[in-house]
Amino acid sequence: MRAVGLQTHIWANNTRSILLLAAFPVLVIFILYGVQLILMGLGFMPGTGKGLGDDMALAASWLGWTVPLALGIAAVWFAIAYFGSQAMVDALTGARKVERRSEPELYNLLENLSISRGLRTPTLRIIETDSLNAYATGLHEGQYSVTVTRGLVNTLDRDEVEAVLAHELTHVINKDVRTMVIASIFAGIISVIAEMVFRGLLYSRSGRRDNKNAMPLILIGLAFAVIGFVLAFVIRMMLSRTREFVADAGAVELTKNPDAMISALRKVEGRSSIKGPDEVQQLFLDNQPDGVGLEGLFASHPPIQKRVDALVKFGGGRDPGPWPGGEAVSPWGTSTPVSG
Repeated sequence: MRAVGLQTHIWANNTRSILLLAAFPVLVIFILYGVQLILMGLGFMPGTGKGLGDDMALAASWLGWTVPLALGIAAVWFAIAYFGSQAMVDALTGARKVERRSEPELYNLLENLSISRGLRTPTLRIIETDSLNAYATGLHEGQYSVTVTRGLVNTLDRDEVEAVLAHELTHVINKDVRTMVIASIFAGIISVIAEMVFRGLLYSRSGRRDNKNAMPLILIGLAFAVIGFVLAFVIRMMLSRTREFVADAGAVELTKNPDAMISALRKVEGRSSIKGPDEVQQLFLDNQPDGVGLEGLFASHPPIQKRVDALVKFGGGRDPGPWPGGEAVSPWGTSTPVSG
């Protein structure tokens, strides 16, 4: 992508992200209504004792207090994420902060890229694992962080590492990391609601009231909840997938080296597995499922092949094909055997 084209894609991606995030509160309301119908059907909430339409209208009236409650939970969740998200991510991935004196070459690469865009250099972190991956985190200037794995540093050459750092820095520049944190907050709320539904169904025999409309209420409520859950999941996948293409292009714009980004992706391909919750894995440079079919359809990241094809088409790079593994030279001048 050329400069003008890239900026257009960034604007389009940001606009799409705003619209998708705006849909989350609507889905929360949608799901809440479904949950209330289910709880009414199970006898945990009182019905009108009249027709199905009256019960559904009563459940709708409860949204006047359940929606503010959900928004209050979101505010608390956001406050926790704002002040403690980095600590939580570090605990989940095993990342540790490193200084210039311990990783001078790596730190200098990140610092030079940041200076080229007039940014304060993000905190640098490393995960001591053989997997090849990286991610960016943070909500505002001074809190941003870029994390890479030891396997990535030891396997990629200098230009490839620089391309990966530029990719993650593009996420920071485009505010992708902030978008994904907000999406994770809404996803957390939806997870809480899902837990409520599960427990309600599990202990349905302990309902305190009988409702003649129980079965229709439960079925209609489940339909609302399932549709809301599926749409929320699809939105999160769309947010994560679209931003990866733009970040790849942004890395090329920063480094002027599309071949390095392509070869980095080829080396990462099939070697990026890091355990962690979905909310964290969606931040990664690559997060491909082990399986195929439907599992691949709902992956949070586009396939490496599609990302490489985009870089070849729009960035003018050359694709060397899948990397077979073998003897990889690290950017710091030492040889490290890497399994394919």
